[in-house]
Parts: sequence; C-alpha cells; structure tokens
Amino acid sequence: MIKVMKFGGTSLGSGEAMDRTSDIIKREPAKKAIVVSAMSGVTNALIAAMNDSETVPRGMVDKLREKHLQAATGRMDENNMAAFQVRLDDRLEKLDDLLEFYHKKEDRIMIQDAVQSWGERLSSLTLTYILRSKDVEAVPMLSEEVGIVASGMPGNGTADLAATSKNLMLTIGPMIEEGWVPIITGFYGCERLGRPITFGRGGSDYSGAVVANGVNADVLEIWTDVTGFMSADPRIVPEARTIHDMDYGEAAELAYFGAKVLHPRTIEPAKRKNIPVWVKNTFKPDAYGTKIFSMKTAGTTLLRSVAMKTDLSVVKFYSSEIAYQPSLLTKILESVNANGVSTYAVSTSLSTLAVALPSSSIPEVMERVGMLREDIESVTVKEDMALICAVGDSLLENTGVAAKVFAVVAEIGANVEMISEGASDVALNFVVPSSRAIDVIRKLHEMYIG
Repeated sequence: MIKVMKFGGTSLGSGEAMDRTSDIIKREPAKKAIVVSAMSGVTNALIAAMNDSETVPRGMVDKLREKHLQAATGRMDENNMAAFQVRLDDRLEKLDDLLEFYHKKEDRIMIQDAVQSWGERLSSLTLTYILRSKDVEAVPMLSEEVGIVASGMPGNGTADLAATSKNLMLTIGPMIEEGWVPIITGFYGCERLGRPITFGRGGSDYSGAVVANGVNADVLEIWTDVTGFMSADPRIVPEARTIHDMDYGEAAELAYFGAKVLHPRTIEPAKRKNIPVWVKNTFKPDAYGTKIFSMKTAGTTLLRSVAMKTDLSVVKFYSSEIAYQPSLLTKILESVNANGVSTYAVSTSLSTLAVALPSSSIPEVMERVGMLREDIESVTVKEDMALICAVGDSLLENTGVAAKVFAVVAEIGANVEMISEGASDVALNFVVPSSRAIDVIRKLHEMYIG
C-alpha cells in the first residue's frame, strides 16, 4: 500500500505542530510520500518582501531563519541539527540572492512565483531533519527534483499529470518502494524552462493530489486543522456536523463554492485514478474525518451540506445581439476571465449575459470590457452578493428539490439574483444579497439537513 500524506501550514506552523506531524508520519506503517505547505505566515512574509522596499528582505530572511531554527530546537539530535543548519543557511542565502535579483528586475512576474515557493523549500527541510531525529528515513525533495511539471499563468498553474507521472515513477517511485520517505515541496511545479509556477494559494492540497496520481497511490490524506467537511460552516450553524463520507463531486462543488477545507482542484487528479481522499485533523489524528470517494449509495437527507461564497458582484451585459452572435458571448467571457479572474456563475437570456465575479476583480474587468463598447449596449453591476451552494446526492434525479430550496429562500425574503441548475448533478447554486445569505444557510440546514 502506498499513501500520500499532505500537511498544511497549521500542521507545520510551530515546533510543537511539526513534532505532532512527525509523530503522525512515524506511526504510519504504509509506504508513503509526504507533501508539505509552508509554515503558517511564511508565504505572506515572502509576498510582503516583494511588495515592500529593498530594505525589508534582509530582515525578513533573518526572521525566517529564526522561525525555522525555533521549530527545530529541541526536536533534532546534535548531528541532524548541524546538518540542518548548513542546508537551511544555503537555502536562505539563495532566497536572499533571489530577492535582490527580483528588486533589480522590471519584469518580475515569473520571479514572483519562485520567491513564493520558498516557504515550502524551508518547511520540507525542517520536517525532514525532525523526522530523521526520530529514525525515519526522510529525504527532502524539491518539486523540480521529483519532476512536477506545470504550465499556465504564474500564480495559477496546472500540473501536467501525464508528464509528472512519468517523472515521479522514476524519481520517487523506487525510493518509496525501498522504504524511504520523500518530503516534497507542495504549492508549485516547474515549466519546461525550469521556472517555478505556483498553483494558487492553498495549492499544496492540489500538489498532494498530483503526487498521489503520479505514484498510483492507494490513498491520499489531506491533514489540516479541521476534522473534515461539515454540513455547514459551524460559525454560522453551531449544530453543523462532520460529513463522514462524500462523493468526489460533492466535495469538489463545496470546495469550489466556499468550504475552505481543501483546495477545489484537489479532487480531479485523485478522481482520475479513483484514489480515495481523506480529510484528517492533525490535532485530532484519531478522528474519522471525511472520506471522499466514488459513492454508490445515496444519503438520507435531501441536502448534505450548504456553503456560501461571499464578496461577489453580479455583472450584467446587455445587447440585443447576444442570442444571435455566439462569438460575442465568447468575447465577453474571455475579457471577463482574462488575468485569471474566476467566474462563479453564468446565466444568459435573449439579450443579457450575467456573471458572478469576485468584487475585488470588478475594476479591472470593467476596464477590459470597456473595449467592447461597440458590441455591448450597457453594463450594470450589483455588489454585496453571495453565492449559496446546496449539495446533495443526485439532486437532479429528485423531483422538486429546487422548489423546496427556493420555497425556503422565499420564506426568508431573499431575492434570487442568479440560478445555476443542471450544470452539476449534485449541486444547486444561486446568488442572493449578502445581507440575507446567512439566514438562508441556517434555514436550509434546519429544514433539509437537520
């Protein structure tokens, strides 16, 4: 049995957390590979070092050294501590050089991803030497060393699963079989010229799935600070409960539309090879968590979970030609989605195209679509919107689900601005004003999850 275990920033956020994580790894009897995030706060510090003046990076590098040394102190034997410090200083010196180079360059886009990848380079090294001090044969491995191939825009890369799989079977496949434990940097891969491309914030979950896919793992475990998916956000619905078993589709929908349990792209690489994904809590390692797999049996309630994504705006484009010019729809959506802007819902009519977008992206989107003024008659924006994602087993196969859901929305007195039904067999998504979203979530949970 081969298991891939991914540990997030909170699982590595301190010396105590790393100690706990190393114990979890040590007691796992299966052959395994580990994928790690940066320690909590490190990626933000790296971004700040790029955004601030040139006097900041030097102090930041010193703080990173102190942070990782503190995590290591008392958790490594003398020999491993000495070896760790040498390699830590080497990686920090390279980071210092990279930051200096960054501040001298005018075109910094590709360098940004390289800088942001440094947190994982440091955490993987630290965890490795803590594990070695516990007699685990751990080996620190960079994404470029194991061969995670990425393409796409900086900050929003996509792994080439076929190419990565070929590489991993050559680089870490034999290591795993021989009982070594590779500790692999998550969050990024490298394009054909060897330059790092990150997978977006939280992308180490995706890295874990990419590695699991590449080594044909039997199980992927995502270790975090929550005990799996829940029927609703417990901060909104105190009686929300952990969902023990979920279908791939349900988990993917919830992750994309607001449940901050794992990166929304994590599911696809695992699903392709039918690899079960477990969400586990590092701080409650014996808890069941959530198992995500290809479920064959339906749940016992109408809905399984409700989630919401806030800070959205609904943009409507009006043109009498939209229904008769498919190319115009394409032009508008390409303009909206340029520069990696996410679209969370799309709806069309004879003369209108409506899209739900992050409110933070509205200024740049409006600037771009202004170039289409000859094709578009007018544009309106409604701010302070929230998207509700209601997930259940085979929603489209159950008669009257939408009617029951929207009866609750009407009872709350919320106006539905957009509806997305039919695109997914397991989810019904709709947009309401942010001011009523929490009431809708609570009522749906009360009525149809309980």
